[in-house]
Amino acid sequence: MNRKTLLATLMLALASLAMAQGIMGGHVTGNIQMDGQMSRADSSIGAQDIPERLLLNTRADVLYQNGGFSAGLRLEMYQNPLLGFDSEWKKGMGVAHYFVRYSTQRLSVTAGNFYEQFGNGMILRTYEDRYLGIDNALFGLGVQYRPVEGVVLKALAGRQRVYWDYAESLVRGIDAEASLNSLIKPLEESKLRVTLGAGFVSKYEDDEVIHAEDPSYRLNLPLNVGAASFRADLGYGNWTLQSEYAVKGQDPWTDNNYTYRRGNALMLNLGYSQRGFSAGLQAKRIDNMGFKSVRSQSGQMLFINYLPAITKNHTYALMAMYPYATQVGGEQGLQADIMYKIQKGTLLGGKYGTDVHVNSSVVTSLDTTRTGGRGTEGYTVETFSKGPMLYGDVSLEVAKKLSKAVKLTATYAYQVFNPLVEGHGSDLYHNNILVADVSWKVCKGHSIRFEAEWMGSDSRYDPAEGHDDRRAGDWLMGLVEWNIGSHWFISVSDQYAYHDGTGNYYNLSAGYSHGATRLQVGYGKQREGLLCIGGVCRPVPASNGLTFSLSTNF
Repeated sequence: MNRKTLLATLMLALASLAMAQGIMGGHVTGNIQMDGQMSRADSSIGAQDIPERLLLNTRADVLYQNGGFSAGLRLEMYQNPLLGFDSEWKKGMGVAHYFVRYSTQRLSVTAGNFYEQFGNGMILRTYEDRYLGIDNALFGLGVQYRPVEGVVLKALAGRQRVYWDYAESLVRGIDAEASLNSLIKPLEESKLRVTLGAGFVSKYEDDEVIHAEDPSYRLNLPLNVGAASFRADLGYGNWTLQSEYAVKGQDPWTDNNYTYRRGNALMLNLGYSQRGFSAGLQAKRIDNMGFKSVRSQSGQMLFINYLPAITKNHTYALMAMYPYATQVGGEQGLQADIMYKIQKGTLLGGKYGTDVHVNSSVVTSLDTTRTGGRGTEGYTVETFSKGPMLYGDVSLEVAKKLSKAVKLTATYAYQVFNPLVEGHGSDLYHNNILVADVSWKVCKGHSIRFEAEWMGSDSRYDPAEGHDDRRAGDWLMGLVEWNIGSHWFISVSDQYAYHDGTGNYYNLSAGYSHGATRLQVGYGKQREGLLCIGGVCRPVPASNGLTFSLSTNF
């Protein structure tokens, strides 16, 4: 059944249900979001002229539910897409996502577009992120079955979405997860909690002509590529341990230069928590674990799996200026996180208590030795050694209420960043960052937030010597945000590169919200850089102009 036939069948089912039971037999929910941008040329920040003055991304999701039956669709429009979105998002509009689903207490069956994840996603995670322009939904059939309490079985097959179309390759997968505390009676009341899981994913892709290093030889490409994972979640008292190990078969594709080395990945997460204190330690190692449904597809589209970053997602502007993007070809790293609440009434806790948050992470490349090019294993890895540092940071955040109306959050961070992460060869950048964030409840319904940031960096902007990263240099940043009642807010901010850098990036924005509807309008300059969410990034070019966003739920 092709997409048009499935869409017609979906519409017929909805219409028949409405006529048979009336609209009161079910209910309809949804949301609409519209994001627009206008930009003009600005040589001071490197913003280019745009032929089309108004860029627009729009989407509307509609969901119908009636008992165990549900159906939904999404209308998308790009006229033209916002700056930074992949150029393959051609100008146009259409129904890009639609499905029907039937669910009971034990069984759920979905036909059409759907999202799924096995474990941590290391062998399968289909998802969409509207801000990154990513949607790798499967179009096909997905089944979830719970034969007994504590056991979940999944099976799926489909083709991945790629922009306005679907890949020709086929993705198939099965997954099983079992809670031993639900299955084994003596463990029902045990302090020890055990959940085990395993999954397998396979992709089939037709053959094509890819030549080896010697163009007189053609590569013998595997048409079926499989990946498997095994996971265990353990808990005892205040302790938790999550682990997952994944392997992948020979998978020559564009990003690994069509080499035949097998892939593997390991993730460990140890945690401890009690009232007023929590600590976590994460470890990750990836070796050639990029997994796409089309071997020649570059960029962020058509990833079958997801390899999350092991670094903290910083929210403050200067701390997030150098985000880390997961290196699917190979990396290893550690992250430690500690949160502690100093009790009120103590010397450091004061009248209201003090929250302390310490986080540190380090990521290095693998220690590899190249052994050949296309059609070979590609390289070998020294298991217990490390390659060059890719990223490292340590941050200390202290949050304290100074009075009933005033709260102060102070942060210090030190970062080491390797431009090699973004495909540029250079020396390491070392950044020191200070942040002060003050929130003041002026009166009922009114509050003001002040934010001041400083970053000192040994990076510099000098195009004459090839240093053309506009993030370089030392920076100051200030922000004032005023919330007026429950509906309005106004924000003014400025980022200024005052030494060894270039650019003055001001922004004025205002917003209004009422119920489920929110409108925000902004004017100012956007620095060229990367927008990253969870280790997945897209480049954002410099811009100077108007932005707006309108969203509502119904």
